[in-house]
Amino acid sequence: MTTNEQYMYRTLQIAAWGAGKVAPNPMVGCVIVAQERILSEGWHAQYGEAHAEVNAITQVTQADTHLLSESTLYVSLEPCNHTGKTPPCTDLLLQIRPKKVIVCNLDPNPLVAGKGINKLREAGIEVEVGLLAKEGAILNKRFFTFHTLKRPYITLKWAMTADNFIARNDFSSKWISNPQARQLAHQWRTEEQAIMIGTNTAIYDNPRLTARDYKGENPTRIIIDKHGRIPKDHHLFDGQAPTILYTEALPEIMQDLYERNIVSVLVEGGAGLLNSLLNTGLFDEIRTIQNPEVFFQEGINAPAPQGFLVDEQVFSKNLFKTYRKNSQN
Repeated sequence: MTTNEQYMYRTLQIAAWGAGKVAPNPMVGCVIVAQERILSEGWHAQYGEAHAEVNAITQVTQADTHLLSESTLYVSLEPCNHTGKTPPCTDLLLQIRPKKVIVCNLDPNPLVAGKGINKLREAGIEVEVGLLAKEGAILNKRFFTFHTLKRPYITLKWAMTADNFIARNDFSSKWISNPQARQLAHQWRTEEQAIMIGTNTAIYDNPRLTARDYKGENPTRIIIDKHGRIPKDHHLFDGQAPTILYTEALPEIMQDLYERNIVSVLVEGGAGLLNSLLNTGLFDEIRTIQNPEVFFQEGINAPAPQGFLVDEQVFSKNLFKTYRKNSQN
């Protein structure tokens, strides 16, 4: 690994600390280096607050500020050049004028999309783009999917028995996974903007869909109920988290979620919803949790995973597998 790659890996590492806190913005990290040492680091820590470049620059000590003009600034995503919740990062970079800026990924957001890079180059700052681009795209897979496909990044998740059932024939499924696995599943909820289920899951499981077993933000709850069958006294209507009720078909739902700026959805629905998304190709990632025990002997079959198996591990006696639709992310 080259020295430049080591510094860029560090930007990706600290960028990930913003997981679950910065959406719909991307996770971004920044490392400022001069005289073969790190002057400072920064990352985008909270949506609406300062971006990674700003946090890194403000962390430079007074004794080191004179080194900024000879520094190399490593950033995991192209600096923004438009005013949103915060001022443009490119304007701040033009003030300190680092010797070089090395960028992992161009920003797919059409508001940026190469404009930040061009602005820096036009000002005479050397810019290099594409260092560890694949790793950066994986980190911000939600953000990239949202802007390139115009829909949220969709992760399908289900728990199943050793004999591949996700529920009994009466739709009951509590609890297939154990408490440790459920806590991890609640962590996953904090990492996505929204969580989706269908009508049968809402009726028969009466879930809360909150992250109560893990510290973090509750996702927005998305319920599909075409015929108004879900009782109004169910937990989904308790006001514990933002909730959206849909009666439309999936393509219309995806379009509305895009317009609402929701960049990622975790789907914890039953076989009907999961298979609908699989059959229409409306998914990006699959996570399965398989309990070693045989619970039901018969029941509702788990969907057949699709895509490329990218991770497999055992945690607390449960087998966790992750599949991705695209082998490149």
